[in-house]
Amino acid sequence: MSTRTLPLLFINLGGEMLYILDQRLRAQNIPADKAKKATWIEEDRKRVMNDIITTMFNKKFLEELFKPQELYSKKALRTVFDRLAHASIMRLNQASMDKLYDLMTMAFKYQVLLCSRPKDIVLVSFNHMDAIKDFVKDTPSILSQVDETYQQLIEMYTPLCNGEFQLIRQTLLIFFQDMHIRVSIFLKDKVQNSNGRFVLLTSGPVPHGTQVPGLIRTFSCTGEELNRLQFINGGDYTLALREGSFDIFGDRVTKLGTNMYSISRPVETHISGTSKNSVNAAPNPLAKEELNLLARLMGGLDVEKPGNTESGFRVNLFATDEEEEEAFLSRPDELSYGVINIQATKDRQTNAELAKIMGEFTESGPQSPSSGSKGDDLLAMMDGL
Repeated sequence: MSTRTLPLLFINLGGEMLYILDQRLRAQNIPADKAKKATWIEEDRKRVMNDIITTMFNKKFLEELFKPQELYSKKALRTVFDRLAHASIMRLNQASMDKLYDLMTMAFKYQVLLCSRPKDIVLVSFNHMDAIKDFVKDTPSILSQVDETYQQLIEMYTPLCNGEFQLIRQTLLIFFQDMHIRVSIFLKDKVQNSNGRFVLLTSGPVPHGTQVPGLIRTFSCTGEELNRLQFINGGDYTLALREGSFDIFGDRVTKLGTNMYSISRPVETHISGTSKNSVNAAPNPLAKEELNLLARLMGGLDVEKPGNTESGFRVNLFATDEEEEEAFLSRPDELSYGVINIQATKDRQTNAELAKIMGEFTESGPQSPSSGSKGDDLLAMMDGL
């Protein structure tokens, strides 16, 4: 397994999380009585995004992240994103956090599968970085953090050979191999089957620097071409137009890693194999009537006043609290993780609880001392941000 995979996994999953949260917060769909009280304003959305991105691209945090190391366990990585999602005044209940993480992981898994060559994973990462940079374009201090991360990505990944990129891709696919969550946006586009597995099409552009399949050439030991044999390739392939840019600025060419939630269509997640989440199940009439795409994706927004000087709010990724509760009760135990609701203000007791959970991060079985300590260092660093 590659020891250079973790930064790509973290940045791409973080980018998908920001897409979902940003689009939901732009389409809050607040009830009229709460809107009159001005309990939610655009500045709050920007604050949430800025707080999460500031934590995500903290210099010391990224220094630890970019050190060569094995991937964390699924449980450990999930907890990293729990903390990241709660880096601002926003709070998510466990069912909503489960749904958010499902969307993040399945989106990036699909992007990795569709990369025509392993090196394109870096272009997917740059698409996420480009979007994140646009989120904070009006905040120079955070923008400089993002620009530093571009440089780190370029320095680490552009010198790698094709074999090393193939090992990175293989490491990512091993991480995702048991995740088969059905997402309606994929089901409706017919790129995902009802069992949660993706459909790979035999069409489209071939990898840059390669030729359309259909010709076999035989050469002698001196390099002289002896004969040619044509065959039917069974697909509709085309040559790649050009290679995407691996610089800070430039055309990435590929659309993988861009925001797929900007198109108005409903997005649901279902656990593969559960009969109550049938693909053809009738939609909730109340949700269909009251919510647009992004509200259907993320659910209603509750704004509350915690017992401190900060205002806080809970984001629900479901149409109603009842649906969220039902999802929480019906979710298989092996797919659920404990989530701590973190307030915006720092609290020693909360940090102590998080530190206690950190001791349970590694899965059962022997672990190398180095990988365990690195994971603890990275997550302990998040406590101090």
